[in-house]
Amino acid sequence: MTIAAPPLHAARKLKVATVSLAGCFGCHMSILDIDERLFDLIELVEFDRSPLTDIKTVGKCDIGLIEGGLCNSENVEVLREFRKNCKTLIAVGACAVNGGLPAQRNHHDIGALLVSVYCVRHGLSSASRIPNDPELPLPLNKVHPLHEVVHVDYFLPGCPPSADAIWSFLNDLMAGRTPHLGHGLVHYD
Repeated sequence: MTIAAPPLHAARKLKVATVSLAGCFGCHMSILDIDERLFDLIELVEFDRSPLTDIKTVGKCDIGLIEGGLCNSENVEVLREFRKNCKTLIAVGACAVNGGLPAQRNHHDIGALLVSVYCVRHGLSSASRIPNDPELPLPLNKVHPLHEVVHVDYFLPGCPPSADAIWSFLNDLMAGRTPHLGHGLVHYD
């Protein structure tokens, strides 16, 4: 008895997902700044959760790009869930890599900051209070980079990393090479 060989199929597209935590969304803007190269990228990958799809849930993916640091309990929860679902996790941008600009609050007491913002700032009503609603995530005492909570496979620095840096990084990764950012691709604006 002869068994027929299975039909040949094109290689499976890699599934890519993105998440933004505590930051400015600038890294996602750099992804969108890949511009017309996105059409080339779509030939190689399937976007899951990203600004290109409007998918809100975290599904299984091959490559996860995550920007922003950890400033509240919800950020930590989203990061842990994302890590569980990503084969390869990439911390994108200064906030994800080292806490970035949001980590500047680490030099101050979080309680004093909340009182200053919600209770004593000029122009506030005398009845102003710090918000206390179960729908609001609890702030962390400090802003943390991602690697302090989960394993991160790669770090893509920059504030934000340029579209060219992201393009080069993804192409190296998809080709099975260790990503290397040559001179001029990493910058902090």
